[in-house]
Amino acid sequence: MRTALTGLSVAWGIFMLIILLGMSRGVYNSFNSGFMAQASNSMQLWGGLTEKPYHGYKQGRAIQLENDDVPVVTDIDNPHIKSAMPVIYTSGVTISTPRDYMTVGNMEGVYPDYLKAQGREIVVGRFINELDLNENRKVIVMNKRNVGQLFKSAEDAVGEYVTINGLSFQVIGVYSSEWGQEVYLPYTTARMLNGFSDNISSMVVEVQNMSTIEQGEAAEQSVREALGQKHDFANDDQSALWIWNRFTQHMQMSTGLGILNYAIWVIGIFTMLSGIIGVSNIMFVSVKERTHEIGIRRAIGARPRSILGQIIMESVFITGFFGYIGVVLGIGVTELLNNIFADSDFLKDPTVTVAIALQVTVVLVIAGSLAGLFPALKALKVKPVEALRTE
Repeated sequence: MRTALTGLSVAWGIFMLIILLGMSRGVYNSFNSGFMAQASNSMQLWGGLTEKPYHGYKQGRAIQLENDDVPVVTDIDNPHIKSAMPVIYTSGVTISTPRDYMTVGNMEGVYPDYLKAQGREIVVGRFINELDLNENRKVIVMNKRNVGQLFKSAEDAVGEYVTINGLSFQVIGVYSSEWGQEVYLPYTTARMLNGFSDNISSMVVEVQNMSTIEQGEAAEQSVREALGQKHDFANDDQSALWIWNRFTQHMQMSTGLGILNYAIWVIGIFTMLSGIIGVSNIMFVSVKERTHEIGIRRAIGARPRSILGQIIMESVFITGFFGYIGVVLGIGVTELLNNIFADSDFLKDPTVTVAIALQVTVVLVIAGSLAGLFPALKALKVKPVEALRTE
């Protein structure tokens, strides 16, 4: 009974460790498949309002990005700046078919590499290509969720036509995204519909060969300085140019999740520690109760390592047996959570992997060995003559 009750505390500690690790993995998977699943090797820029006077200009001046800002960025003397592409937004667009109609947030004129920069994938058909750009084709790529309202299926949508603001567009592809619902069309077509204006809504800058937050911040600052020189705003005016640096944000979030994972291990191990201490106390009691037995074994020639191995193996067995009960129960609960949150963006696959199971196994063996080590060392100090007198 004493061993069983102490073992239950070990099982509870391991159970909580498995649950916490599964939850941590679910949050990490959700993070990777959510909006941060967008390609981390890019920055997106928007014009803002200056908040500092500069070169005779007052604060509050609007900064409008333009087509000729793209070569300014690509010509920056920074090895981490790879390329740049403009984007044109049209908000509140109504799309209709003979079957139904709907309003989407944005229709975006983009280049062929834009979908990759957003971390999205084509599920049916294709994305915009160079020929679409060169010929100003009226073609669009839609979100899979939107297609379901206008067509029977994504496959039925490809090749069909929709009406947008009185113009007919052909659907050439369907992409999958859990967050955005944008409609994409060739940049040149969007510019034509926009009266060939040189103004752009946004710019996506692709970066490369970066591994630290400092490199990401340096690349961001070089872009700010280059456009600040062209548009006459201060290099430290954060409001004049809004920059979403996906790389630095991804690195910061990854670091935070790594710290969370370590914290969970610490919490889980401390929770399990109470059970391990209980096992160690049991082994101390066991050594005291078996003093006579240990004395007999020592008297007939048992080596110290034999006594040491026996006590430690018993401790490892108790810890391992009840620990694996906690592992099995924990895995069962994480599988249940996986089914409950199957359609949720909060937790994605909050289950434990083989690697985590092996790590927990190592923790169990080490914990069991430590729990039996000190009682075993005490057993070695028992002198055979005094042990034989003990009843």
